[in-house]
Amino acid sequence: MSIKVLYVEDELFLGKIVKETLELRGFEVIMESDGADVVQSFEKNNPDICVFDVMLPNRSGFELAEDIRKLNDDVPVIFLTAKTQTDDVVHGFKIGGNDYIRKPFSMEELIVRIENALRLKKDEPLTLVGDTVQIGKYQFHLNKQVLAIGAEEKKLSYRESELLKYLYLHRDQVIDRRDLLNHIWGNDSFFNSRNLDVYITKIRGYLKEDDALEIITIKGVGYRFIG
Repeated sequence: MSIKVLYVEDELFLGKIVKETLELRGFEVIMESDGADVVQSFEKNNPDICVFDVMLPNRSGFELAEDIRKLNDDVPVIFLTAKTQTDDVVHGFKIGGNDYIRKPFSMEELIVRIENALRLKKDEPLTLVGDTVQIGKYQFHLNKQVLAIGAEEKKLSYRESELLKYLYLHRDQVIDRRDLLNHIWGNDSFFNSRNLDVYITKIRGYLKEDDALEIITIKGVGYRFIG
């Protein structure tokens, strides 16, 4: 059975290209161009994933996502945006968006993002099983607090190990900075907040051999670990 995509785009020429390309790749695409029609279309078609342009007539993609979240907490939502402001990206994540793509984008990127969002939806709840987990090209030995890639091993401090574990368990989610501070340091004081900045920089350095791993800073909110 094909994956059903609810795609909302008011630039009809672009929308036609995207719709036809997705359909050639085996997706079923329900396309809407007016934000006022989207909630009804969602209820009627029960899509597997939503792809919303942010700038739409009558209702923005962000407003649509808020409406959809009242009906369904689980369906992935990807935003397409020409906006580059960090605040817009943060807002999209806060209201329940799963991913965003900046325009102009390639069709291959969109397809990969759709497949990734659907894969994450199917994943089991995040738990650590056993002493070793695979993080990209790395092996993370939990009890030994060792991060290894090939023959190279890096011994982590207790807090470095706890930070990496927390990031891994909450990968591909927006991680609130305060939650991270309270989990690892016990409070979100200014001193501990500066410590967190240092530790995040260290973890980024430890993971630099794998370009697919990334810790994104979301200003005013926290982090997102892509891995």
